[in-house]
Amino acid sequence: MRCVLCLCAFFLTALLADDARADLRLCNKTESQVGVAIGYKDKADWVTEGWWNLGPNSCEVLVPGALVSRYYYIYAVDYDQFGEWGGRAYMCTREKEFTIRGIEDCVARGYERTGFFEIDTGEQSNWTVQLTEPVQQGTGGR
Repeated sequence: MRCVLCLCAFFLTALLADDARADLRLCNKTESQVGVAIGYKDKADWVTEGWWNLGPNSCEVLVPGALVSRYYYIYAVDYDQFGEWGGRAYMCTREKEFTIRGIEDCVARGYERTGFFEIDTGEQSNWTVQLTEPVQQGTGGR
């Protein structure tokens, strides 16, 4: 059974060996089609962007080039199993492709208020997030 907030369902991996490939990548390590949104702080304001659609076992660059922020925020939806990866950092999204400036008053501005999980890159210049299937617990017999 898929969990709704699968914070335990992803692993964060810093890829430090390849300096020529400095960016924020997300890898879908599941067997499902996944939609991904990202949130970050630019020079002026908070920004959310979506959607990247990733097929099973594929990767996509979400932020090209050397990372300038320490913290990024991710929200992902499993289109096939109807699960999601989210958290407690609330930002604005919408169902169709979007770039939204600001994270306040989402609903009043006509957007959805969505919980993202935080990525702490430790101020590395490149980072990879891996979304994985949730760990099945308690499946053994008595």
